Amino acid sequence: MAPLLLQLAGLGAALLASALILISFVAFITATEMPDLHRHEQEKFFLNARGQKETLPSIWDSPTKQLSVVVPSYNEEKRLPVMMDEALSYLEKRQKYGSDKVRVITLVKNRGKGGAIRMGIFSSRGEKILMADADGATKFPDVEKLEKGLNDLQPWPDQMAIACGSRAHLEKESIAQRSYFRTLLMYGFHFLVWFLCVKGIRDTQCGFKLLTREAASRTFSSLHIERWAFDVELLYIAQFFKIPIAEIAVNWTEIEGSKLVPFWSWLQMGKDLLFIRLRYLTGAWRLQQPRKVN
Repeated sequence: MAPLLLQLAGLGAALLASALILISFVAFITATEMPDLHRHEQEKFFLNARGQKETLPSIWDSPTKQLSVVVPSYNEEKRLPVMMDEALSYLEKRQKYGSDKVRVITLVKNRGKGGAIRMGIFSSRGEKILMADADGATKFPDVEKLEKGLNDLQPWPDQMAIACGSRAHLEKESIAQRSYFRTLLMYGFHFLVWFLCVKGIRDTQCGFKLLTREAASRTFSSLHIERWAFDVELLYIAQFFKIPIAEIAVNWTEIEGSKLVPFWSWLQMGKDLLFIRLRYLTGAWRLQQPRKVN
């Protein structure tokens, strides 16, 4: 009986090793060497208040504002106006910022949330750049908490630092409201994030993040993932470059209308996490100094 069990264990280990080698091979041969930073001709302009085309600025230009806010939006006709009203009302009260003007960048094709944010980042004018979700789940005035968290990280190496909004303090409350299946998926995802990619950040997926201009250009220039798991690669890149990161608790409310399909979205993100790790591990993806976008 014992020899049979040993044979089965050996067979199982061999199959597991073979599967890992096969997955690593697939991850390697399907990887693009560098992320596609191409911008279509129509994506180089925005319409000003007079309806005229103006050329968008570049992340590599000198900043002309103190804060830029990037809001990715896809089929958000219902949720976006509420979020924008709150954001603009807040910014107009802060005289050192002002709302200046809203610029809409229309993408030729759906690049995913990460791809849309990257296009917005690359067209930003601010010394600091805030990522915010269109659903308004995080109260906009909480940007002050992120600013404080960012300032507490000073001195910033090469002027780079990131403050991440976090819902980790709400975990117990959210577990009480979720099904056992969704709770299991959540814990599984958190474990994979910790095991494969990012250490020390409890909530990588909160869409409320504040970056210095230099940190934004360094991280988003190297970003490959354009779908839901892009936050994880973003923080993986930041930790590789030793960019200081603060995790800041923010107010957050569940807003109806999420486009995440629990099982399939988490499955896709799990695959992305595994491929992020394997592609960097095998050298299919390499981190280097940021390139300028033409």
